[in-house]
Parts: sequence; structure tokens; C-alpha cells
Amino acid sequence: MGATATGKSLHFCSSQDPLSFLSLTKAKSKAETLNLNFRFSKPPLTPNSRRLRLSIRASSPSSTTLNDPPLPSLTNSDLQLRVRILSESLPYIQKFRGKTIVVKYGGAAMKSAELKASVVRDLVLLSCVGLRPVLVHGGGPEINVLLNQLNIPAQFRDGLRVTDARTMEVVSMVLVGKVNKDLVSRINYAGATAVGLSGMDGRLLVARPSPNAAQLGFVGEVARVDPTVLQTIVDNGSIPVIASVAADEYGQPYNINADTVAGEVAAALGAEKLILLTDVAGILRNREDPGSLVKEIDIKGVKKMIEEGKVGGGMIPKVNCCIRSLAQGVTTASIIDGRVEHSLLHEIMTDEGAGTMITG
Repeated sequence: MGATATGKSLHFCSSQDPLSFLSLTKAKSKAETLNLNFRFSKPPLTPNSRRLRLSIRASSPSSTTLNDPPLPSLTNSDLQLRVRILSESLPYIQKFRGKTIVVKYGGAAMKSAELKASVVRDLVLLSCVGLRPVLVHGGGPEINVLLNQLNIPAQFRDGLRVTDARTMEVVSMVLVGKVNKDLVSRINYAGATAVGLSGMDGRLLVARPSPNAAQLGFVGEVARVDPTVLQTIVDNGSIPVIASVAADEYGQPYNINADTVAGEVAAALGAEKLILLTDVAGILRNREDPGSLVKEIDIKGVKKMIEEGKVGGGMIPKVNCCIRSLAQGVTTASIIDGRVEHSLLHEIMTDEGAGTMITG
């Protein structure tokens, strides 16, 4: 992908060389432009600094079609910062260019229109500069809305949705028919090409019942992954968008935790990074203190934190998902705060990151 600029905007376009697009020339059509707004936190960036605090906002003039928030006009100083941040991002682009990044999307980032736009634009930008993003999503809040409309009670055990036959139908309708296609549409609109899938498509995932199937119903685990269909999509420069439902050997659909699906897909693809968007800042040494964020930790260290009770509740399945993916060859796994705009770019394009990175 490439970019050209019109006054106060950048326009992404196709290019064989992902780094060749950073030229500032005029685009012919305002309707095809994307506005990018870069912000730095203090202290000001120095020429040798690589600890960037990068924030990018983008929208087209007709962004209200997808309910994206409007953006303010930019000054000449803003434009200079925009070019500067792109230049400072070069080491990270070079490091991750051609690498597969699997992102699990859910939680607070799905509830806010602004955060949803942030995630989509991050993915498109990463694709533009040569990374190979894969998006795996859940959709719990949307499922709850439809269940409520149909007068079907929502029940949970140990953080997992109890899924009887009626609930499974709703889960499939919402995740595959609504959330997945909305994300595909948004990514396409933002300038990339997305392909929507569920675990059933191309035999991508084969499910098996959860060990607690008697209590949970049609809640499943991933028995195996066949990444063939994903490889084709990624090799074509497109972004796969995967809904976390799959069928077993007999065709019975199962609801599968999206974190689990993302971890298994990342392992099957030999991904460079697995990134889980969550509703917390990351792993905290003291769960009562948001300032005690652990920026980086290895598998041994995080297992010790679990044993000491410093990691608990809903964070344990996420950490175990990361550990399993690392054990299967994924280079790093990160748990980051999906409530922060453009946290994906903060995690990938800065030394500081946006959450906790777990290494093997």
C-alpha cells in the first residue's frame, strides 16, 4: 500500500514497495483521502529517541457513513510532526515488515465507535507498511443484546458463556453474520482488503467439546488448525477476519473463546506476535495499583505470578493462552489495553509498548 498527501491529509494507495509511499504529493480526490493526526507525549521527541508515544487518527471526509468521529484541522506544525513520526517509525517497520501479527479483538474496544475506528485504522496502517495482520474477534456484548431481545437468558460459568442449542444459533448469527461482516466492511472502507471467515470456513478450525461440556453446553476448544486458507489470503495482501466459532468432526457448531482461537491461529501461522486486546492495562504486580504494570516478563516469571496469586480471575485464561502460543513457536505475546486509542501502534511501533509483553 502507499500514501500521498493532500494539504492536511494522507491517501493510501497500492504499491509494490510498502516504504515507497511516504511522499507528500497532492491527491486528486478529496473523497479518497485519509486524515492522519500524530501526537507525542512529553518530553518532546529528540532526533535519537526511539521511545515513541505514537497516536494516529484517520478518517475520510465521508467518515460518518461508519460513525467515525470527526477530526480537527491540522496546522503546519502538525504536518511536520506527521512526517517526523513516520520517519521515526522506520526501525519498527523494518523489523516487522513481512511478519505475521495475530490480533484478538474484543472487550471495551468493541463497544466504543472511536476505539473500533482506532483498531481498524491500526490494522490498515500496519498492512500498508508491510506487516501481515490477522484479526480474530469475539462479540459478547452484541450477543447479549440479541439474547435479551429474544428473551433468552445469558448465563456464565467461570467466565464462559453457557451455550445451549438456541444460544448457539444466536452466537453464530451475531459473530458470523453481524460482527464479522461489520469489521470486514470497515477495513475495506479504510483502504485495505479484508476477507471474513469463521472457523468452519476452509476447515480452518476443528472443534472439540470442552471438558465441562455437561455444564457449559456447546462451548468448545480448538482440536486442530489448518492454516491453508489463511496463508492464501495473507499472501495476497489481504487481512483475514476470523469469527470464533467452529464445528466438530460431525458438523456440530461450537462457541470458542476468542483468545484461545487467536493463540492457536498464531501458533499455526508461526506468527511473530500475538496481541490480545483487553479491558485492563496488562499484567499488574498489584491488581489494586494500575501503576504496577509489568512491561515485559518471561514464561517462568508469569507462571510464578500465577502461583503467588498476583495473576487471577479472567487474566489467567489470557496468560495461559499466551504461554501455549509461545510454547508452539510464537515469538512474543502481548496483553494490551484496548481502551487506549491506537494501542496496537503503541505496542508494535514503540519500545515502551502499550501493555505487558510475554516472551518464551
